[in-house]
Parts: sequence; structure tokens; C-alpha cells
Amino acid sequence: MSLDVDNAAQGRLEVVATPIGNLGDASTRMREALAAADLVVAEDTRRTGRLLTQFGVDRPLFALHDHNESEVVPGLVARMRDGARLALVSDAGTPAISDPGFRLVRAALAEGLRVTPIPGAVALIAALSVSGLPTDRFAFEGFPPAKAKARLASFQALANEPRTLVFYEAVHRIEASLRDAVTAFGAERPAFLARELTKMHEQCVSDSLGGLLEAVATGRVTAKGEFVLAVAGNPTAGDAEHVQVGASELMRRLLAAGLSRGDAARLVAGVSGLSRNDLYAATVDD
Repeated sequence: MSLDVDNAAQGRLEVVATPIGNLGDASTRMREALAAADLVVAEDTRRTGRLLTQFGVDRPLFALHDHNESEVVPGLVARMRDGARLALVSDAGTPAISDPGFRLVRAALAEGLRVTPIPGAVALIAALSVSGLPTDRFAFEGFPPAKAKARLASFQALANEPRTLVFYEAVHRIEASLRDAVTAFGAERPAFLARELTKMHEQCVSDSLGGLLEAVATGRVTAKGEFVLAVAGNPTAGDAEHVQVGASELMRRLLAAGLSRGDAARLVAGVSGLSRNDLYAATVDD
């Protein structure tokens, strides 16, 4: 459905990022959006109510969280269709990023309603910016599974991922998650752990995964607050992936130039170190 941004009577949804800790990070646009909203849709109305009070904003609040999102979205969309301006906020940071709000955003878009981001803090980006790990390509994995078996399996499935990996983790699971990360990625894998970003007791530590586990287990990194864990990608996996892609492209070009499949496979195997038989077999169905 097309977006009719010129319809002045149409309601809208503003996705409003709030500070992740330090209130000094609040933007002017954030304050204006909250003050202008007909309704502030919040993950925790008590927490958001305190935030609004600190900024001198008095607006109606409505709770939207993991347990009621599917149920309340139709009614919120109906209010926007009737012209209401809604501001969506989470407990901290950017809504719909490992927080409720995705279903509301999707429903508003499906109705052709205007959805506007009011950007601001997001913990994963703040952590990456000071991690010292490669950030040109990264994969955000959100919260790992809570159950130990599923968490370890999830980490093991990512062991060969060449991109930097970013996770959120709760305080009561951070040590267990680090132990599983050591098992899956290896104790020497470079990593970064951030705790309580932008807050008074912020801690940011760069070390190996084994070193981070020791730091948490011994109390050098305090087991309090909220955590972001970044893990370096597997450089060997990345190299192997690039070699495979390059070999496939070279095979394609040699075949297009008229070489036989066998001769092309022999030449590419010689420069790439890949199996001649595998290269030959990969082109049989092309």
C-alpha cells in the first residue's frame, strides 16, 4: 500500500529512541515528539512515566509489551487511522531492536500510515563503536537462547561466521553465556564486553573470550546491569569463503572462454588449492 504523507488528517507513528542511561543523550527531537504525541506507547508505562516527568512532559501512556503486542496492535492502528499521533518508546534505546514494537510498526506500514524514526541511542552501535573489532560488516544476534543447550548450539552454529557478532545478555546469564561462547568460539577469540553503557558504572573491556570469562567470574567485571557482548568473526572462515567465491568466478570465466570443464578445474585447483574434483562437480549442472 502506498504511503500518503500529504494527508494532514492521517495519524502517524513515531518510533522514538530514548537514552540508554545518560539523560544528557536525549535529543531535542525526542522531547518534541513525546510532547506532541496524542499517546505514548511504552514497554513499561511506569518507567516511561518517570522519564516523561524528568523532561517535563505530561502525555497519556499506553502499555505495549511482549505479552500483549499482538492483542493491542489493531486498536492502536485504528486510533492512528482516526488521526492520532503515537510515539513508540521502549524502556531504553531504540524501540523494536530486541524490544517490543515490530508488530506495531509492520501493521502501521501495512495500513499506509506514516512511520517516522526519531533516532538516538542504541546499545549495540554504542558498544561496537568502542570495541576495536571490525565494524564494516557485523551481525546482530540479539539475546542468546536462555536455555543452556540451545544457547550452546546457537553459538556453535555461528562459530565460522566471518563477521563480528553482537549479542545482548542479561546479568543473571552473562557468566554462563561467556562459558558457552568459550566452548563454541574458543578461549582465544578476540571479544569485547560492555556493561551499563553511558551510565555511572559503565565498564568496557577488550580481551579474549577466555579473559572476559575470567573477568566476570572473578568480579573484575561486576555482574550487575545490562551487557553487550561483541565477538570477533572467524577470519579463517572469511578467507575460505572468499577463496571459494573467487574460484567459482574464475571457473565461470574460463568455461566462457572455451576451456573444457576438466582443464578449467585443473587450472583453478592449481591457483586456489581447492579440490579439482569438487570444482569440476560444482559446474556439472551449470
